This record gives sequence, structure tokens and C-alpha cells, in this order.
Amino acid sequence: MSFRDDAVPPLLDSGHLALSDGASLYWETSGRADGVPVLWLHGGPGSGLRGERYRRKFDADRNLIIGVDQRGCGRSVPLVTDELSSLAGNTTERLIADLEELRAFLGLERWIITGGSWGSTLALAYAAEHPERVIGVVVGAVTTTSRDEVDWITEGVGRIFPEAWASFEAASGRREGERVVEAYARRLADPADAADRGRAAADWDAWESTHVSLDPAWTPGPMHHDPVERAVFSTLVTHYWANDGFLPGNRAILARTDRLAHVPVVLIHGRRDVSGPAVTPWRLHQRLPRSELHVVENEGHGGPGQTELIREAVARLTATAGT
Repeated sequence: MSFRDDAVPPLLDSGHLALSDGASLYWETSGRADGVPVLWLHGGPGSGLRGERYRRKFDADRNLIIGVDQRGCGRSVPLVTDELSSLAGNTTERLIADLEELRAFLGLERWIITGGSWGSTLALAYAAEHPERVIGVVVGAVTTTSRDEVDWITEGVGRIFPEAWASFEAASGRREGERVVEAYARRLADPADAADRGRAAADWDAWESTHVSLDPAWTPGPMHHDPVERAVFSTLVTHYWANDGFLPGNRAILARTDRLAHVPVVLIHGRRDVSGPAVTPWRLHQRLPRSELHVVENEGHGGPGQTELIREAVARLTATAGT
């Protein structure tokens, strides 16, 4: 089976890994059992794998393809909405530790790390923490989840969508001195009022659908039709965004690029990505001596051209790593 075929590689194995803190992480593998390992990190935070299409990004004849539902979402348990008290332990540092537990469980020495949107933040953060475990990094719709990026996507981009942002801000219920994202995070983490959490999730989802609406691939309607997925997504997104991705100060990705100086990094981004302007991957590219930057002129937050570039970059890294 070639990575250019439309067929999705079948699963080799899947399961739930009991983590050291008692949570359970869903994982799955496909492709070639003894192939070069490549890990896909989904967006959100909180989107989950959402099916099998991610497997098409990789060469099933040469790669061991690994997917994981990050803690609190997808098929991992507990869902954050089932146990809101688990939010306190759901941080980028903990997600990186989860990936290390998964790597050890699968018996892998090194792997290629890939991801999109929030998954690109997590991929870069993992690589900065464990560069010795990384063959290379390939990321699309590149973000670092900095305060500047979060403020843009939740407030600044309202200059392009002023009507929708006015409704989004008015519905936030923010208190004096509170950022819009902080107001939504507070309400979505409040176990006392399920009805209010539902309203906050719906209003957040409407804004998410708005700020991606200039993407050539956008279709009208909510981002998440299922209310459980909508609640999980909005709860985790606001939790991470209100806390600057749990990557403050000298933990920020741009502050740790020296840790990635010897790691091949491929940055892939759409010029029309209004939600996350191309300045973020450009700044990373300036600081990463072994990086490549590819900007796809006619795409936004993802797209087929970016997917093809991910495939090609992973194939190059696979060839250099051997099988």
C-alpha cells in the first residue's frame, strides 16, 4: 500500500495505556510494524483523532503510524467533561510525559513527530524537551500557543469579524479585567452549572467556526455537531489558551529554539490562515538553523497542499532514518 493511495491503512493494534497518574490514553498503530515510527498529534487541544484520515498522510509501506487521543478527549479516559477536577493536571508538561510513557510502552527509541494546529505546538514542545528522541519534526498550521497568538485568535481577529466578535464577547460574561478566553475557561470549568457550560460551549464553537470562515475549504455550520465533542473541545481549548499553552516565559517554544538547533524541522502553513498568521512559522524558521518553511499561498488552516508537503517531508526523514 502506497502513501499516495486513497485507501486508509488498516489498524495493526490499538489499546488503552494506563498512565502513571491513573488516566488512560487511547493509542493506535497502523502501517508497517517494523517501519520508521511517525507520531501524529491532533489539534485542539481536545479535538481527538476524529477518525482515520490522518493515516493517509504517511507511507504505510515504510512507516509505523502512531495516533493518540490526548488526555481528556477522544477515546482517552476520563473525558475532561466527565471529571472536571482533572483539568488541573491537564497541562503541556503532562501531555509530554504521556507521550514519553507511550514511546516507552511501544518500545521505540526515536520517532518522527508530526502534528497540526495545536498538535504543532505539542510536537515542538515535546521535541524541545526530548530532542534526543526525535528523528525530525514536521508540522502544519503552525502555532506555538503564545499569549500573542491567543490574544489574536480570541480578540484581535475580531477586527475582521466585528459583528461575530461583538456577540462572542457579549456572551462571554467576562468580569472586569478578565480576558474573553479567561471568561469562557472559567465558565466551562465550573461544575456547578451544566446549562451554562452548554451555552458557553455553543458560543465558543460559533466563534471557532467564524474565524476559520475565510479558509477556502470552510463550510458553514458548527465546528462540532456532537454536544459532548463540543464541550470537550471548548473546555480544553479555553483551559490551555487561558494559560498560554502552559508554556510561559523561558518554557515558551520561541525561547527554547536552541534545544532544536540540531533537529530537522519542517514548518508548513497556509498564507490564508487568518486564525494563525504565517508570522509564527516565519519567526520559528528564523531561529531554527535546520528548518524548512513552506507557505502554501492558496490555503488556510490546513488543506490538501499542506497535507502533500507533510507526506513528502516525512518521506524524506524516513529515507534518512532507514527502515
